[in-house]
Amino acid sequence: MQLDWLLQPLLAQLNTGVLVLNDQHQIVFFNQFIARRADKRLEHTQGQLVYDVFDDLPRAWLQRKLDGVLSLQAPAFSSWEQRQYILKLPHLRPLSSDSLYMAQNCTMLPLTAPDGVSNYVCMLIEDATDAYVYQLQLQQSMAQLELANRTDGLTGVYNRRYWQQQLGYEVARAVRYQHSLALLLFDLDKFKQLNDQYGHQGGDAVLVELSAVIGALLRDTDLLGRYGGEEFGVVLPETDLQGAVLVANRICKAVAEHQLLFNGQTLSVTVSIGVSSYKGQTADELIQQADMALYNAKRQGRNRVVAWQEPAEVYLKQVK
Repeated sequence: MQLDWLLQPLLAQLNTGVLVLNDQHQIVFFNQFIARRADKRLEHTQGQLVYDVFDDLPRAWLQRKLDGVLSLQAPAFSSWEQRQYILKLPHLRPLSSDSLYMAQNCTMLPLTAPDGVSNYVCMLIEDATDAYVYQLQLQQSMAQLELANRTDGLTGVYNRRYWQQQLGYEVARAVRYQHSLALLLFDLDKFKQLNDQYGHQGGDAVLVELSAVIGALLRDTDLLGRYGGEEFGVVLPETDLQGAVLVANRICKAVAEHQLLFNGQTLSVTVSIGVSSYKGQTADELIQQADMALYNAKRQGRNRVVAWQEPAEVYLKQVK
């Protein structure tokens, strides 16, 4: 029984793209799914090379795939996860994705002609945009969750947990590769008075802006984190004590010179900084030494840098 009368309207209405090519990769047939989206007419393109009609195809890749299907007489498959699309077709939900084009699953099947010769390939194009968009949204949500897990919600710098974790990694690297390593701990001078005078909104504004000011002075490899309240820490990989003191003094000077506007008023703040360098200590001991140096900087008048040193007798030495 001849079924052409049934197959033609069925293919026309099918919600899957159907593209049939001969062994020369010339177009034999495509259905309305492709015709509408590509704005092509079969009668104008039949017999032409598919690469000339759809000039943005991944030609070298597709040639290998099609020739493999014909020579092996075996299907081939490409998912949107491997290649977002093969035919550059617009999808019907352009507002739901960052891409304007349909994500596709493509199955390539060898077809046998009535004379028994298998010299055709049928490409079935399935719209996988929903899965693609869902995956994008999932990845974005995971990235946002990961960011929230490692950053401080107010300032955007690393939070204490993640910062201390990274400090531990850097100590391990310093041991393994015999690299230098230094640590800064600093906090804003008289921050409680600032909060009392301008409220917590004023204090928060200062913390946010100074985090940006200090972050701009650091290398990409340096790790700035909020240690607690108005106290911050900076891990300086491959930096000795002298280099760390130079960085600390730049921060101290930049903060003192920076003027911040809040509710029409100009605010000026300073920081005190304690510096320690790795000499075989644990991460906790490195923090403790920087914290003691910070305490000494406060005691000596604030707005200064003090480094921890440990010769025969433990003492703190002011370096500014």
